[in-house]
Amino acid sequence: MSKYILSCCSTADLSEEHFKSIDVPFTSFTFEMDGKQYVDDLGKSIPFAEFYKRVGDGAEVKTSQVNEKQFEEFFEKYLKDGYDILHVCLSSGISGVMNSANMAKEILSSRYPDRKILILDSLAASSGYGLLIDVMAEKKKAGMTIDELYNWGMENRLNVHHWFFTSDLTCLIRGGRVSKTAGFVGKMLSICPLLNIDFEGKLQPREKIRGKKNVMDRTLEKMIEHATDGINYSGKCYISNSNCYEDARMLADMIEDKFKNLNGKVLINDIGTVIGCHTGPGTVALFFFGDKRVD
Repeated sequence: MSKYILSCCSTADLSEEHFKSIDVPFTSFTFEMDGKQYVDDLGKSIPFAEFYKRVGDGAEVKTSQVNEKQFEEFFEKYLKDGYDILHVCLSSGISGVMNSANMAKEILSSRYPDRKILILDSLAASSGYGLLIDVMAEKKKAGMTIDELYNWGMENRLNVHHWFFTSDLTCLIRGGRVSKTAGFVGKMLSICPLLNIDFEGKLQPREKIRGKKNVMDRTLEKMIEHATDGINYSGKCYISNSNCYEDARMLADMIEDKFKNLNGKVLINDIGTVIGCHTGPGTVALFFFGDKRVD
């Protein structure tokens, strides 16, 4: 069996220690804040608390995906050492990074004709993307070949559910996802929109719920409704948050109280700087395996 690398991008929103523990290398997106360029390096260049404070205060931010040249350099160091590559990308529904990875693949395939490069669209984001990577890493370690793991990923990527809410509408208004008028009314009424990632890997608003406790209850209901085996779900569960750990911890406690057979405790991660440029502070996102996303 040929040796291979399973890799991804920084937007999987796992910690550096987590990536190392599962032996998954990653390449980083970049972002610009108030005219200064930063690497999405898991909170090292700019701590998450500082980042979200500045975003909340109105800092100008924009993101840049990994480009073809960066992918070429990232992949080639493994190809030179005789490894095949299975790279899993951030959802094509929210980023064009798949195109950059495939462009690099075309160039490198002619340079290394004996090596295999497979690019997989996760149709996932943040720690939902991370959850998919984590389980794929387990299956790689258990002996799956690169082709078997690629096929498993293609078959199971839509089973990763993403449900998230925000108690701060500022960035959704600023990014045009919520109109200024609707945002003003929403703030007055303490509306917390519940969103998810659909079967095309795109962000979709689903419900408008009044009050943080109510939206947490509804998020829990979504997990009960969609998780594999319902409240007997025995898989992993991840939560990511943008500088609102207390809210994430509250939701995690609710889940651990309801789901007694989880594979370990709920893992709480930070929403990274690239995803966070779009969510802003105050977002809590829940991820688990369940029935296939069909809309």
